[in-house]
Amino acid sequence: MTVEADDRTVELEQKLDRMSDQLDLVVAELREQRLKRQQWEELISDLAPISGEAMALAGRELEAVEEWVEPADMLRLLRRILRNTNNIEDGMAKYESAMELISDIGPLTSGAFVKLLEILDDYETRGYFEFISAGMGVVDKIVTSYSKEDVEALGDNVVHMLEIVKDLTQPEMLAVAERLLDVVQRQARVASLEPEEPPSLFALAGKIRDPEVRMGLARALNTFKAVSASETDVAGDGIRRNQ
Repeated sequence: MTVEADDRTVELEQKLDRMSDQLDLVVAELREQRLKRQQWEELISDLAPISGEAMALAGRELEAVEEWVEPADMLRLLRRILRNTNNIEDGMAKYESAMELISDIGPLTSGAFVKLLEILDDYETRGYFEFISAGMGVVDKIVTSYSKEDVEALGDNVVHMLEIVKDLTQPEMLAVAERLLDVVQRQARVASLEPEEPPSLFALAGKIRDPEVRMGLARALNTFKAVSASETDVAGDGIRRNQ
């Protein structure tokens, strides 16, 4: 009998302990609710004067726009703002972060911008922009003068053209071109001093006696012969490929 009484006493104490824990939770919850209510009451009491002025100001402003805005529109906008409070707060946080970033990189960007302006001013002084403008005019003339088929044909032969340009830029070819230009210029100056009447056949025959004239004619004939032989070889290769 004593053992059963002890067991009931222990069980009762355990129930009382659980009830005490639950009461502690209830008391803590009530205390938190009371604290929140007090905070709301303090906020309302603090905002009461401001809200009164705000309502008066809002009333005056609404009177000014009542011809264009309906109360239902204002309520709908207010509901949307309340529903998107989190989005608005998130947007404001991103805006603040962006402003901080701009504030941090401001000195760097200002220096880089000044340097860029100096470079652009130097390019303008040296005529880069005028050159680009003239180049764009050349590109426009090319685009308007050639068709798509012409450009494709140019693309097919561009490798061969580059090989020719490469050969022309060799030192010996440049030396020959320089001598040829010098001779043409000197002959142009001499021709300006010669009489307008063409020389007679006897005068031309007399110039044949000059060794330099004969040497030049021999070189010209050899050049023509080499060009003709090259064209003959190319034609023969084409015929063989066609066969």
